[in-house]
Amino acid sequence: MLGEKNRIITVANQKGGVGKTTTAINLATALAAIGERVLIIDLDPQGNASTGLGIERQDRALSSYDLLVGTAPVGDTIMETDVPNLCIVPSTMDLLGVEMEISDQKDRVFKLKQAILAPEARSFNYILIDCPPSLNLLTINAMAAAHSVLVPLQCEFFALEGLSQLLETVGQVRSTLNPNLDIQGIVMTMYDSRNNLAQQVVDDVRTHLGDKVYRTLIPRNVRVSEAPSFGKPAILYDLRCAGSQAYLQLASEVIQRERQRKAA
Repeated sequence: MLGEKNRIITVANQKGGVGKTTTAINLATALAAIGERVLIIDLDPQGNASTGLGIERQDRALSSYDLLVGTAPVGDTIMETDVPNLCIVPSTMDLLGVEMEISDQKDRVFKLKQAILAPEARSFNYILIDCPPSLNLLTINAMAAAHSVLVPLQCEFFALEGLSQLLETVGQVRSTLNPNLDIQGIVMTMYDSRNNLAQQVVDDVRTHLGDKVYRTLIPRNVRVSEAPSFGKPAILYDLRCAGSQAYLQLASEVIQRERQRKAA
């Protein structure tokens, strides 16, 4: 049974370029800024969440790869970041081969779940798992370990098409591996208020999914795009920019929904 002292959220979308890692980093930073202890688990072989939080590749002695193959416990893989209250289990390119290494093992889809049962992981209020842009064994491990899935969705024409495939996968995981898995929410990203199509996409998604869609819209924002190249979340790079303010609002919504869920 997944612990209720913390909340494990998988940030997933099989489509690349939708702001998935940006959302994971900045939501985690915003939650940490209001006093929550947050752990990011970088499950993407590209390691963008690790880089975006200033973790140099040569410093990643142990990584999420070690968690999945069982060569290190989670406590040994956790690294502190420059953000108070925010830690990360970094990623390395070794993750590219993990599927082949564990594919013949019966518990291959539960490797991450088993690894984060340790007290060192459960001491965090929130664990955010940043997935690769595909529905592979890494993403399935993340969903099997999580309480919920948060979906960043770009405000573009084909958004709903890709979303239906992801929701189908969530449904399959819920029915076979993790009956407690829920949709945490849909976050509309790269919103451009000058673009009529963007608002139409938001309206369409809200029509189909109702209150699962967060009220906060994450705008297209140059400062948010620049921040990872400086190894910083946008909220540290430029707190006052529109993107940073939007992620602070999103964190507030996430906290509010969690309170409502616990009170229900």
